[in-house]
Amino acid sequence: MTGRLLIVDDERGIVVALKGLFTKEGYEVETAESGEEALAKIRAGLFHVVITDLSLNGMNGLDLMRSVRQLDPGCTVLMITAYGTQRIAVEAMKAGAEDYLPKPFDNDELRLKVRNVMEKQLLRRAYNRLIEQVNLDSGRFAEMIGQSGAMRRVFETIDKVAPTDVTVLLRGESGTGKELVARAIHSRSPRANRPFVAVNCAAFSHELVQSDLFGHERGAFTGALARREGKFEIADGGTLFLDEIGDMNLDTQAKLLRVIQEKRFERLGGNQSLAVDVRIIAATNQDLEAMVRDGRFREDLYYRIKVVEVRLPPLRERAEDIPALVIHFLKEACERFGTSSKTLTPETLRACVENPWRGNVRALKAAIEQAVILSVGAEITSAELFGSAVPEEASRAVGSLETVSDQAGRGGAAASLTAAGALNFREAKERFVTQWERNFFLNALKASGGNISRAAERAGMYRQSFQQKIRELGINVQELGPKSDDE
Repeated sequence: MTGRLLIVDDERGIVVALKGLFTKEGYEVETAESGEEALAKIRAGLFHVVITDLSLNGMNGLDLMRSVRQLDPGCTVLMITAYGTQRIAVEAMKAGAEDYLPKPFDNDELRLKVRNVMEKQLLRRAYNRLIEQVNLDSGRFAEMIGQSGAMRRVFETIDKVAPTDVTVLLRGESGTGKELVARAIHSRSPRANRPFVAVNCAAFSHELVQSDLFGHERGAFTGALARREGKFEIADGGTLFLDEIGDMNLDTQAKLLRVIQEKRFERLGGNQSLAVDVRIIAATNQDLEAMVRDGRFREDLYYRIKVVEVRLPPLRERAEDIPALVIHFLKEACERFGTSSKTLTPETLRACVENPWRGNVRALKAAIEQAVILSVGAEITSAELFGSAVPEEASRAVGSLETVSDQAGRGGAAASLTAAGALNFREAKERFVTQWERNFFLNALKASGGNISRAAERAGMYRQSFQQKIRELGINVQELGPKSDDE
C-alpha cells in the first residue's frame, strides 16, 4: 500500500519542498497551511502520518495533534518546530507525537523517521484487520480460520449438509481439521443438543474397536468383568464421528454397515438387538478407492459413508490463510499460558507462509505454542518459531518473497505475498499489506453482492470509511457484478 501523508505548515516554501521530497519517496501526499484545513482533510479521508509545524496561524501544532488523536487514534504525528527546547519536545511527546524534529532539519533524517513510522502504521493497520477477520471467522466456525477459496467451499458445504441427516465422509491429510469440521456439522444440525462422540478407529485392536463401538456383555472376552455401553449407545440421538475409518478391519466394517442400514446392533457377547438413532460422520487420510480395489475396504460401506464428501485442503494449498491462523493461535496461546501479547516479526511471518507445514494446521499451532513459551521478547523470531534448524523453505522465505496463492488460482481474503526478491524491506512490506487489504475488501464486496453497506457491516467498518478504503485501493464496485442497492 502507498502510505498517505499530510504535511501541515503555514510556510508555503516548506510545504512545497516537503511535498516534493515525499512524493519522490512514493507516498501519496496532501498539504494544508492551517490546523483547521488539516482537520477538514483528515475528516474527509484516511492519513497514516501527519507532519505538522508547532507554530501555525490560528490553531497551533499541539492543539492540532490532540484533535488528530481524537479523530483517528491510529494516525501518527511527527512534530517540526523552530523552537527546539526540551520543554516543547516533552510537551509534544506527551500530547501524542511519535517523534520531534527541530528546524532546521536534515532531509535524510526526516525521510528516515517518516519511513520508520509509516512501516509501523501499515503493519499495525493490517494486523488489526487480520484480528477483525479472525474474530469474524471464530464466531462462525470456531477454530476453522480462513477466507481462501478452498476454505469458503468447505464452510458452504457445512452449512448445506448440517441441517440434513446424511452420512458425510471427510477427506484430508492429518492435521487439516477433520474433527473440527465434524463438530461444526453436528453443532449446526438438529442433533446439536444431543451427544457428539468421537472414535479413533486406528487406536484400538480388532477386539477393542468392536467393544468400543458396540459395547459388550459381561464375560464376552477375557477381562470383560461387567457390561459396558458402546459409543453407538452413548451417541444415541446425536452424532458419531469415526476418525481414521480406513484403519477399520473388514469384520468391523461389516457390522458397521449393518448398523447404518438397519439402525440396530448387538453388544459383543450379547444376543439382544438394540435400536439406535445416530448420524455417522467418517474421516480418513487414506485412498479408500484403492483400498476397495485391493479388497481392504468394503465397497458397499464405501458408498454408504460417502453420501456427501468434503475435502479439507492441506495448509500448503491455502497459505493465504496462514497470517490469520497465526494471529488466532498467538492470541489463544498467550491467554492459555498467561503471557503478554506477542507478535511475529515480518520475516518470521513470511517464513510461516512459505513453510510447507507437513503436519498442517496442527503443526502450525504446536509451533506457535512452543514459540510463545520459549520466546524472550514481544516479537517472535524465525529461530524461536522453527528452532535452531530453520526449514530450508522457511529460510529461503526470509530472504525473498514468493507468490503463495494467486499462482494456484485460489484467491482469498487473507494476506498473499507476491514475488519481490528485488524489493527492499519497506517496499516488500508495503506490497504485502496492499495485496492483503485488496483481497480483504474485494471478498467483502463479492460476498455482499457488491452492496457497499452490507460489505462495510461485514468488515466491521463504517460505510464512509469502507468507501474511502476501496477508493484508495482502486477497486471498481461496478465491475463486481450486481450493482449495489445503495449506490
